Amino acid sequence: MKIGIFLGNLGNPAIYYPALAKITGGVTASILFCQLLQWQSQHSNPEEWVQTNSSEIEKATGLNREEQALARQQLKARSLLKERSTNSPADTLKVRAEIDIFEEKIALFLTPNPDKIAKQTASQNNDRLEVVAENHSPNPAFKTDKYFGQPRQQIAVAVTPNYQFSGPWSSQTELHDFQRALEAYAKQRGLGFGNPAGWAFKIIDSMTKGLNSTFWDEFIAGIPLGESQKIQRDWEIEPEVPYPAFEEERIQYYIHKGEPLEAAVSKARADLRNPVLGKDLWEGFLRKCDRIADDALQAKNQGVDTPYLPSSFNEKPQITKESVMSKLGAIAPQLSQNQTTLEAFPEPPQVKRKELPAAEIPSIESLQKACKTPLGRSIVEKQIAANPDWGYEIVDGQIVESIPF
Repeated sequence: MKIGIFLGNLGNPAIYYPALAKITGGVTASILFCQLLQWQSQHSNPEEWVQTNSSEIEKATGLNREEQALARQQLKARSLLKERSTNSPADTLKVRAEIDIFEEKIALFLTPNPDKIAKQTASQNNDRLEVVAENHSPNPAFKTDKYFGQPRQQIAVAVTPNYQFSGPWSSQTELHDFQRALEAYAKQRGLGFGNPAGWAFKIIDSMTKGLNSTFWDEFIAGIPLGESQKIQRDWEIEPEVPYPAFEEERIQYYIHKGEPLEAAVSKARADLRNPVLGKDLWEGFLRKCDRIADDALQAKNQGVDTPYLPSSFNEKPQITKESVMSKLGAIAPQLSQNQTTLEAFPEPPQVKRKELPAAEIPSIESLQKACKTPLGRSIVEKQIAANPDWGYEIVDGQIVESIPF
């Protein structure tokens, strides 16, 4: 067979440019892309979609289904190919070659030393991102995806040797004194969650960054830290000191609920430190006082010399550590006022029962009369059991004189 006849039987040859394999991603991708460009050029609008199927592509290019799938995958990964779903049979495709993107890649590929030009442009714009052309560097540093930014470069922070805080203080000694005052204040107020030094560091660090601090103003003025920041509420006689009657009223509230005295005091003071809850309680307390005052004035107008007032309104001496230790010292001298803890209370001294004279011993008639009620009977039984010297006993529900033999 002659070579001419042989080539004629093979059909028309397909155009293939080996250099395009570096742009499209491979030989099969180049063959498919060139065929799509040829089909699109036959349309009046080069941007028009091409409807085809795998059989037509294989007939035009010789690529089987697997090779076509690989070529489409490589082209789509480089944004050189777009596909659209159709309502036709599953084998039908609508595809389009992205000519604009292809021209950009061709221009970049034909530009001499693209890496060097990209680096020079980035340095002129004070941009530290290194642009690496795709498939032109054996070890690309970054991705060149236009939808995702380049990874942020690590910023190296230079550390100055012997760094010192700079702030409004005039010397390191003044800074140290201010730091100690902050730590003492944090310990007193329970700040810092067990780390007063860390809390003081945050205050000082914020001042070095230009923030003002009321604590520094108080320190310079020579007044206790936090004094100018206290707010006196309506229910306080001075900042953080509520009216005694108001505090006692809240303590009695928790005691009536069954709370121990220590817990009642703690909860009552916590309530009064809460500005919102304290305000509501104070308004209710004022209404109660107003009602009590109206009742007292009405009773006084009716001739009552001493109208009734709740026990919380009675003036009570302030309970302090010194007053408690003074009382305990009077009972047990070994407990001095210098003790910091009340470890144990001494046993109370045994007090001998004072014997009543014969004239003060109640009569059987008076005791029998008191037994008419259940409560009175219970009290009489306890008194007779506690005073055997009276010579009484209860027999068949009657109080009789006990027989000594």
